[in-house]
Amino acid sequence: MTFKHLISASLITAALFTSAAQAAPVSIDQVVAVVDDDIIMNSELQQRIETVRQQNAGASLPPNDVLRSQVLERMVLESIQLQMADRGAIRISDAELNDAIRRIAAQNQMSLTQFRQAMEAEGVSFSQAREQIRNEMRVSRVQRFQVGERIQITDQDVDYFLASDLGKMASAAEYEIGHILIAVPSQASPADIQKAENKAQGVVQELRNGADFRQTAIAKSNGRNALKGGNLGWRKEAQLPGIFANVIPAMKTGDISNPIKSASGFHIVKLLDKRGGNTQMVTQSKVRHILVQPNELRNKEKTSALIQQLYQRLQAGEDFAELAREFSDDPGSGASGGDLGWVNPGDMVPAFDKTMAATEPGKMSTPFESRFGWHILQVEDRKQTDIGAEKQRDQVRQMLYGRRFEEELPIWLRKVRSEAYVDIKAAQ
Repeated sequence: MTFKHLISASLITAALFTSAAQAAPVSIDQVVAVVDDDIIMNSELQQRIETVRQQNAGASLPPNDVLRSQVLERMVLESIQLQMADRGAIRISDAELNDAIRRIAAQNQMSLTQFRQAMEAEGVSFSQAREQIRNEMRVSRVQRFQVGERIQITDQDVDYFLASDLGKMASAAEYEIGHILIAVPSQASPADIQKAENKAQGVVQELRNGADFRQTAIAKSNGRNALKGGNLGWRKEAQLPGIFANVIPAMKTGDISNPIKSASGFHIVKLLDKRGGNTQMVTQSKVRHILVQPNELRNKEKTSALIQQLYQRLQAGEDFAELAREFSDDPGSGASGGDLGWVNPGDMVPAFDKTMAATEPGKMSTPFESRFGWHILQVEDRKQTDIGAEKQRDQVRQMLYGRRFEEELPIWLRKVRSEAYVDIKAAQ
């Protein structure tokens, strides 16, 4: 019998003795469902129903008997999965739970204190909310292990999606465009055309020298959007005006085009922003590092002293790779002289990322601390790399995985529900 069962049995026994002694009616908690080795008590069911009502205040809910049946079925499925988590020794540490609660609070634009107050306003104690979130995380992990690991998204799946009409539409780049038109008269003479072109060239030069595009458009553009600062809004590549179609995709954000001639005059476009597509330039750094961590034989103070000693030895000219092989506690890079290869911004923890960005190529950082321990890093080189295609494929892979997961999860839930022993007690 589980600890939960013992508590429930004790409460029932105590209630019976109290009833006999006082000869007064006492509300006795009842078992509403047996689920394999677990039971669901009526008090738990009523508390969950009340939570659903509070969370959906003002919404149209089904009749009481239907709502009770729906909530109980949800609790049955939850119990089955939590028992699977128990058998698989799936645990959520307090640190993981705290991080999750902070993320939930942040997503709802609340501080941790505000989140706690919101829970209590709904009649749920913060400790109960914590355990419910912990259980939801355990259930999610069971689902990922049982369902997610059976889903394989191949490169061919990604290729097929990207080649489809939906894939082309979803992955097409969008451009936010600023536009200035220097118009020419309908019966323009060669002199008029030359004058307009000279004016357009002058405007381009002003903009490239730092003039504000919006103010320039308002003051000098003859385009329909002049009073909006020349902003044409966001356009898919297929929606670009024909005269811009070969110009805009080759521009980088912030670029000012040369004057583009048309029958109406000379156009100047600025690429204000870009999203989507398969181009994303990032600054990659080729990095190596030394990591030292506290352990059973070396406390924090000794670890700090060691990293300072290594820094002094490096400054004295000792080889970075050799010291990394001898002293680094990073098993992945230590054996290769601390080499981490080419690193993208955001790949590392914030302390590492910030120090890497501030260190010039060919230079070495001073010792700094992250949640992993003490580091010294060396930036060997830096380059601009287009990771857009790779990132786009990763996004498609995640989307296809999520779609497949949503298809497979109900099937798996029906299966585990049918295989479990479930005895729903008649409502009294």
